[in-house]
Amino acid sequence: MSAAKAGAPSRGRLPASREGSRRLYAALRRPAEGPVERPARLRDRYDAIPPWVKELVLCLAAAAATVYRIGTGAPSPGDRTPDVWAYGIGLAMAATMVVRRRWPAVTLAVTGLLWTIYHVDDYPGGAPAVPLWIALYSAAVAPRRWLALPIAGWVIVSDVLGRTEHGRAGVFDAVLDGSTVVFVAMLLLGDAVRSRRGRRDEYEARLASLAAQRDHAAAQRVAEERIRIARDLHDVSAHTLAVISLHAGLAAELLTEDPAEASEALTVVRRATRDALGELRAAVGVLRDGVAAPYPEEPATLGVRHLGELARAYGEHGPRIEIHVEGEPQELPSLVDVTAYRIVQEALANAVRHADPGLVEIVVRYGAGGLAVEVRDDGGTPSVVRSDADLGQAGLGLRGMAERVAALDGRLTAGAYERPGTGERGFRVHVWLPLGGST
Repeated sequence: MSAAKAGAPSRGRLPASREGSRRLYAALRRPAEGPVERPARLRDRYDAIPPWVKELVLCLAAAAATVYRIGTGAPSPGDRTPDVWAYGIGLAMAATMVVRRRWPAVTLAVTGLLWTIYHVDDYPGGAPAVPLWIALYSAAVAPRRWLALPIAGWVIVSDVLGRTEHGRAGVFDAVLDGSTVVFVAMLLLGDAVRSRRGRRDEYEARLASLAAQRDHAAAQRVAEERIRIARDLHDVSAHTLAVISLHAGLAAELLTEDPAEASEALTVVRRATRDALGELRAAVGVLRDGVAAPYPEEPATLGVRHLGELARAYGEHGPRIEIHVEGEPQELPSLVDVTAYRIVQEALANAVRHADPGLVEIVVRYGAGGLAVEVRDDGGTPSVVRSDADLGQAGLGLRGMAERVAALDGRLTAGAYERPGTGERGFRVHVWLPLGGST
């Protein structure tokens, strides 16, 4: 084999660089499995330190810096040599750092007063400035800074006036003195940090709000999905059990007299059971696992055109079922079509289970703006529901109907029914569904 062929990639594989790029691209597109642990940042470690430890360390550092500056500062002509009193003032200023977070205005007022006393006693200027810098920063970064800013202004003005009064500098030179510039810089730094913290807190609050909304929406979707599964479970089981009950009873009666007819009835029972098992298994799997595969949506093939098959499922030994279609049939939105089928399925199952009617009439009426469906029987069923307001106290079947109709902004009425002219009593379910309710 030549060197060129040996170095060429085979047809079934990508070159190493392209293969690595493909794997990297696939890894980036693949959803993360579980939460990703973020490494601890320096800020997180700092926040984990108890506050009193932070303040104590800052107090000791400020005290050390103050003692060092007082001891090593070069006095100007006319300055008083630092003594125990000077060191005491500096240490007292450093001690106020312990309460700077809780009472920033008080801390600034005390350090400013001690700073003024230090200069009034003609000690070398600028030596105990570190605690005052920290106090100015703490006052500017505090939430209620309007309490501390006037004190900060008083400290700066008194410092400038003290320098000019003792003849150490003119007003302009005193304003531009290093200490004054640092004082103002600490105020600006504290204000910038406060603004940044405010934006960060607002951002974190917004993230928390979005997370709460997301969790609420997810919980609501889960609740709605479970309600839909429960409704479908009831619809499927009610229809299937009604068919099974009817044909099982028939098979029991004809088992000795007409075995062939009994066998046919049992065949219907077996077919109805098999048809319902798939939906029941899927629904139970979702309810048990919680995060299993999504429950399948309503079959798009179910609709008004399948009402004949639904009626034939009860067989010739069930009630006589008549289907009347009024108006010009038209193509229906899928949800309207499926909802109409489910309403008829539930109403028919209720009639067979509870009323033992001789006749069930199904009326489908096409209109310009909606579809009307009515199911009425002559079983003499007592009035269970007379208006929409009573649906909350009805059984699961009627509540499921109400939920389906409400999802499409339709109307549902159910209650006692008396056939005109004959006086026969029964039960009627009437539904109107707008054709625009496909969403």
